[in-house]
Amino acid sequence: MANLLTKIKDLIIADLNESRQHKGQQNPIALLNQYLRECEQETEKVGRLVERQASLKAEFTRECFQATEWSEKRKHQAEIALKAGETELYQFAAAEHQQYAERAERLKTSLANVTDQLNELERKHEEMKQKLKDMHLRRMELMGRENVTRANLKINHVSESNSLTEQFSSKFKDIENYLERLEQRVNHSSIHSTFDARVEQLEKEMAKQDDPSVKLTKE
Repeated sequence: MANLLTKIKDLIIADLNESRQHKGQQNPIALLNQYLRECEQETEKVGRLVERQASLKAEFTRECFQATEWSEKRKHQAEIALKAGETELYQFAAAEHQQYAERAERLKTSLANVTDQLNELERKHEEMKQKLKDMHLRRMELMGRENVTRANLKINHVSESNSLTEQFSSKFKDIENYLERLEQRVNHSSIHSTFDARVEQLEKEMAKQDDPSVKLTKE
């Protein structure tokens, strides 16, 4: 049992070591692409937070405007009630004017804070986008260098490999020999065909000369 546990432990350690080694041998460009994707996701998250902050600013602006408007309205109504001697109406309007005025001041402070925070978030978000753009450009430069390096390695491998050169030379020589044999067969076939036709023509001519009927006709 102890030996079995030891073997299992050794296998697990070996797998972990192999996994670490494989991770260390990963293509740096692939790792960079993964890092850029993560940065893009974080930048998008920040963008959504900026949009939410902008919505809060718009809501604070709306609430502040309404509170200020109601404060001025109740102030005007309180003045009218005071002039008219309507004490109860004056007290109600004055109390609400005070409440709306205090709310408007508090909202103005909150709006100023939200605006400053939004400006800072927008600035930082823009910095993130610019850095992300720079990283994309840097990745393109590295990919270009990688492509050129890989291409040069393959070119050098083909150009400097004697075995490949000899192999291709042998293949070309085999093809040349095959074409020469094929041409010889074609030429030989053509010569035989011409020879056979010529002999056949001679046979016909000789047959005509030996034919008695042909001689009588001529006489």
